[in-house]
Amino acid sequence: MAESSDSVLKWLQEFYLSHCDGEWEHQSGCTIQTLDNPGWIFDFDLKGSFENKAFEPVKIRRSETDWVDCRVEGRKFRGAGGPNNLTELLIIFRDWTTKART
Repeated sequence: MAESSDSVLKWLQEFYLSHCDGEWEHQSGCTIQTLDNPGWIFDFDLKGSFENKAFEPVKIRRSETDWVDCRVEGRKFRGAGGPNNLTELLIIFRDWTTKART
């Protein structure tokens, strides 16, 4: 059974809050935006947390509208995907950060 978008969104809220320390949230953060092809972009600033952790880029093309492309650029995680792939982008990010902590 596929994971619900509610559970990964709840995780993202808690993960974001765990980075808010009175400084990080004023200079850093995360964004979720739409693409015009259509699709999604998810960015999370890794400053001070996961910026030195290895990330193996993920590039999956299932169809013109079902795809994901995730990588770390500088100090930022960047995930992009098709119109129904936002939850998948967040799960990839969550699974990497969980693994990188250990």
